[in-house]
Amino acid sequence: MTASKVPSLTLHSSSAQRKMPVVGLGTAPEATSAVTTKDAVLEAIKQGYRHFDAASAYGVEQSVGEAIAEALQLGLIASRDELFVTSKLWVTDNHAQTIVPALQKSLRTLQLEYLDLFLIHWPIATKPGKVVYPIEVSEIVEFDMKGVWESFEECQRLGLTKAIGVSNFSIKKLQKLLSFATIPPAVNQVEVNLGWQQQELREFCKENGITVTAFSPLRKGAVRGSNLVMDNDVIKELADAHGKTVAQICLRWLYEQGLTFVVKSYDKERMKQNLGIFDWSLSEEDYKKISEIHQDRLIKGPTKPLLDDLWE
Repeated sequence: MTASKVPSLTLHSSSAQRKMPVVGLGTAPEATSAVTTKDAVLEAIKQGYRHFDAASAYGVEQSVGEAIAEALQLGLIASRDELFVTSKLWVTDNHAQTIVPALQKSLRTLQLEYLDLFLIHWPIATKPGKVVYPIEVSEIVEFDMKGVWESFEECQRLGLTKAIGVSNFSIKKLQKLLSFATIPPAVNQVEVNLGWQQQELREFCKENGITVTAFSPLRKGAVRGSNLVMDNDVIKELADAHGKTVAQICLRWLYEQGLTFVVKSYDKERMKQNLGIFDWSLSEEDYKKISEIHQDRLIKGPTKPLLDDLWE
C-alpha cells in the first residue's frame, strides 16, 4: 500500500520553523469504536498520516506513544521527527506552577522527548484533581491567562515542545493573550465545519499569523441524533456532483480555507477517504451553496451548566 503524501503548513512562532501536516488524526476516545487507539494510530501511519492530536484528558497518550514506538520499530517511519504530535493541558493543571510538570508527565506517558504542539485545552482553570467531564462550575477558579502563558513560553524555551497554542479561544481572549505574549500562539484549535464556519474568528487568526486547526470537521462528536453536516441535502448534492463522499466535500472546503484539521475515524476505509481530498477542487457555485448552510455551534462548552461568557 502506498502512503498518501499530506501537504503541510509552517507554523509561525514555532522553533525551527516546524511544519504541521494539514490533516491530523483525532484520538478523543469513542465508546462505540471497536478499534483501539494504538491500532488506529498504527494504521494511520501506514496510510500516510503524520499528525496526531491527543490530550491528557483523553486518557490516550499511552496508546499513542505505544503506536509511535511500534511504528519506529517496524520501520514505518525512519524517526520520530517525521511525526507531528499535539497534546493539550487539562483545566485541572491550568495554573502557572503546574504546567511544566504536567507537560513532562505527558511526555513520559507518550514516551517522547518533545511535543510538536502543546495547547491550552480550554480558557478555564479549575481546582487541581481528577479529569471530570462535564466540568462542575463549582470547581472553577480564576484563570491567570498571563501566568499560564508565561509557563507555556517556558515549555517552548526548554525544548519540551516546538510550538505552543490554544484551543477554544474567542477573538476577545486571543486579543488579551496577544497583548502580553512574548511568543504568540502558533495555533487556535476550535470547532469549524460547514455547519459552524467561524468566518470572523478565522479572519482574525489569519491577520495575526495564528493557524486554525478545526476539530469536529464533520460535526460528529458530542451529540447523537441528526447531524447538520453529514445529513445535509446541499452537501449530499455536492458530493454526488463531484463523485466524492460528504466527508470529502467538508474536508476539501476546510483545506481550501487554508485550515488544518483533525478528523476522527478509526475505520480503515474512511481514514483513506479522508486523505483523498488533494487532487480536485470546489467551484464558485459550490461555495455559494455552502455559504447558505444553517449555522449553529455544536460544542457549546465543557461545563455544566454552560458559562455565559465562554464565547463572549
